[in-house]
Amino acid sequence: MLRLVLVAISGVCWSAVYIDSIRIGFRQKLCAMPLFALALNIAWEGIYSGLDFFVRGEISAQAVANAAWFLLDIAIVVTYFKFARSECTTDAERRFFVPWSVLVFASCLVLQLLFVVQFGDVEGEKYSAFLQNLIMSVCYLYMLRDRGGSRGQSMLIAVSKCVGTLTPTIIGGMEGNLFIVVTGIICFIFDAIYIVALRCVRRGEIAREPAES
Repeated sequence: MLRLVLVAISGVCWSAVYIDSIRIGFRQKLCAMPLFALALNIAWEGIYSGLDFFVRGEISAQAVANAAWFLLDIAIVVTYFKFARSECTTDAERRFFVPWSVLVFASCLVLQLLFVVQFGDVEGEKYSAFLQNLIMSVCYLYMLRDRGGSRGQSMLIAVSKCVGTLTPTIIGGMEGNLFIVVTGIICFIFDAIYIVALRCVRRGEIAREPAES
């Protein structure tokens, strides 16, 4: 029972991350998810939803969630290619925006496929998920620094990402999986730092608003 509750919480939280990323992306005309995080995510969800439906023949709750997240990720990819070029600061970055982006998406797809080849679809799914979550946690911190503010970010995304990773970490602890527990704890530490940093940045922005108006 506890496991089902944790899985449900994780699913709701990750859905909130994607939906709010789409909302912010189109509203603020930017991509609300870091490039490498987005590329790893859409590759993971595309691969494992495909395996669920076409190889394993599963129509489980997790399979449906993976497919739904994949479709949501497509919308975030649209915001990336539609708006992210505007954040390029040099002519070279703008010129190579598409080739660089394609290289990143292709590289992440290859890496995710290698997990399946090397560890199998079941173990590969779990281990690659936690490694990419760790990369995501670091990427969000860099995004906060690079943008110099809270633009394209929200506490809903930050907290949902944190809780969405923490709940399967607890499941990993219940199963005695040391890899998941350790990587999950590291993710939680970086996620907590990001939440605090984003909160501090947002407070500073709010404090400056009256003086700027």
